[in-house]
Amino acid sequence: MHPMRLAISAWFGLALGSALAQAPLPTPPASPVKPVVDRYHGTTVTDPYRWMEDMKSPEFQQWLKAQADFSAAGLRTLPGREALRTRLGQLADAGVSTGGYAPLGAQVVYLKREPGQNQRRLWIRQGVDGPERQLLDPLAVPGLPGKHSIDWYSPSPDGQRIALGLSEGGSENSTLVVLDVATGALGAERLAHAGLNEPGVAWLPDGSGFFYNRHPANERYNKSAVYLYRLGGKADVRVFGWGMPRHRFDIADLPYVKLSKDSRWALAEVLHGDARDRSYYVTPLSELLNKGERAFWRRVVGPQDKVASATLVGEHLVTLTQKDDPRRSLVMRPLRTREAPRVLLAPSEQVLMEMDKGEGELLVRSLDAGVSRLTRVPLGGGAPQRLALPFEGTVREMASLKGGEWLVSLEGWTQPPQTLVLKPGTAPRTVPLQPASKLDTSGVKSERVLVTSHDGVKVPLSIVSPAGALVARPTILTGYGAYGITQEPRFSASRLAWHELGGRFAVCHVRGGGELGEAWHQGAHIVNKQNTVSDMIACAKYLNEQGYSSPALLAGTGGSAGGITIGGAINQAPQLFAAAQAAVGVSDMLRMELTPNGPPNIAEFGTVTNPAHFKAMFALSPYHNVKDGQAYPAVIVTTGANDPRVDAWMPAKFAARLQAATAKNVNAKPVWLRVDYEAGHGMGSSVASRLDEQADVWSFFLWQFGHPAYQPVGH
Repeated sequence: MHPMRLAISAWFGLALGSALAQAPLPTPPASPVKPVVDRYHGTTVTDPYRWMEDMKSPEFQQWLKAQADFSAAGLRTLPGREALRTRLGQLADAGVSTGGYAPLGAQVVYLKREPGQNQRRLWIRQGVDGPERQLLDPLAVPGLPGKHSIDWYSPSPDGQRIALGLSEGGSENSTLVVLDVATGALGAERLAHAGLNEPGVAWLPDGSGFFYNRHPANERYNKSAVYLYRLGGKADVRVFGWGMPRHRFDIADLPYVKLSKDSRWALAEVLHGDARDRSYYVTPLSELLNKGERAFWRRVVGPQDKVASATLVGEHLVTLTQKDDPRRSLVMRPLRTREAPRVLLAPSEQVLMEMDKGEGELLVRSLDAGVSRLTRVPLGGGAPQRLALPFEGTVREMASLKGGEWLVSLEGWTQPPQTLVLKPGTAPRTVPLQPASKLDTSGVKSERVLVTSHDGVKVPLSIVSPAGALVARPTILTGYGAYGITQEPRFSASRLAWHELGGRFAVCHVRGGGELGEAWHQGAHIVNKQNTVSDMIACAKYLNEQGYSSPALLAGTGGSAGGITIGGAINQAPQLFAAAQAAVGVSDMLRMELTPNGPPNIAEFGTVTNPAHFKAMFALSPYHNVKDGQAYPAVIVTTGANDPRVDAWMPAKFAARLQAATAKNVNAKPVWLRVDYEAGHGMGSSVASRLDEQADVWSFFLWQFGHPAYQPVGH
């Protein structure tokens, strides 16, 4: 038995939060109040901490550092924290992890992290079974001082080069470089402000250059355009996007150009902010190369067509559309002829999530009651065909191999990731791209239940627990609920440490996500956003009432857009939770749209300029709905100083407001603000940084649950 499992039963049955006598808590650093009054559509709103939005001011930086030091000192007093951090590191280093598979002729490029490494490195392998070699270590990049992470990468069609984005300190502020596959050396390219190329770049068929997205130096997410870069250092040529004279672009429109080896067309995709609907334009590639921004782009899909993704197939465009059904259909549209569109996959009970193109076929991933299904769709006609998977879980990656084979990555709540080669008519074959895990997961089980929300809607709830009888256990409940993003089964080695402590982990699939299609997303969109919070509250009640947990053993978490979810839950139902984490969370919904990442999010959360939007946003905004004197759970607010998506002032204001609201309550639980000065929004953070935060947050929770090994000493 692992030492962390010892003495678990000794504290399960206690009335934990109240049974352990605690000395008065130290007082966090003072937060100056400087009220600013705004009026929105006749409503007066007072903002006591507006001054924090000037993050470069010495006053804010000194305050932030004082809060960070206070929380760090408090975390050091929790005796069990170091043992927990050690165990998390052991689990994280229990095996090799790989991902990001990109076939390159007969080779495969991918990211790999080996035990003890702090960042994933870029590797290449001969086929799926052959020898491998390292291409790039982002922590030691020649000519680029500092520690970097790999944000994205795209191999050239001739297999000679790889374009990739490197950013420092989790900033996601990518510099585009080009790597020579044969030598591993970097070329002279250093293209700044290329952080929006998460889908990768579009290489020209001959490998002489590529199309890539670039934003202005004084912007982060807005006013971007696509440029053509030719190897050899020739000047970039803008070909599509902000500033183009022939097309109107909104400030938050995000454009990309895509190519396909079997098509003479260039396809331009425009993401309208963070909305799920997109526009698509086409022009002959030859015309684009000859005329640049003077090329004529013809729009073939608009927002009214409700297309979630599209790919070129010769003289056709294949689209995943939700125009006629929120669960989507797969439709092939002609680009030139009067040929009628052809439905390749009709709507069904499954939600069509994504597609990838192979040799004369598409592979479509769908979501069926929370698990992945794969369907092969021949492009030349013929019936679709289901591809068998060895267990019900989540397909994280799909990549086409030669000979009609598909490379996929599959994992589940209790099944570690494995890479498989699939081909119709044959059994799935496991390949060593992802070495088999040596972790024992036999003592962990998962289940999925339906919870009745406030309006009668059934909300899926996934629960991962130690095997055994149903007893109230320390439980972490998390929820997200935005952009139609799905929270699908995912394995976490470090989560085993929580189970070793007897703990449960639960995911509430709140509305606002996409687990049940676009209708599920729209069910908590802007004026309906309260449903996200209500669903989270319903799941918390279910866990407590059905004996999975109790108010003394339940912690809620939410990150990024999930900051609205957890912030709303503890404002509206604080009695359900012993503790909570708001991680890099959106908390000031009225000021979010004024941040660098604000305009793209208007399509998701609304704008204060619209009276109906404002009413819904103000009623839910976590920062504005903190109530003085309310008995809140213990809250740890976490942020990254380099966060480009949710500015650090937003978690800071939320923490300050919670501290002020509970300051006069002698029985108030702690509110701590944890700051990571070497991280951003989480993307690109080092393994050590992520595990440090996990150890801190879980130790904070265990303290509040009353675990004797986590009670403060000397704070």
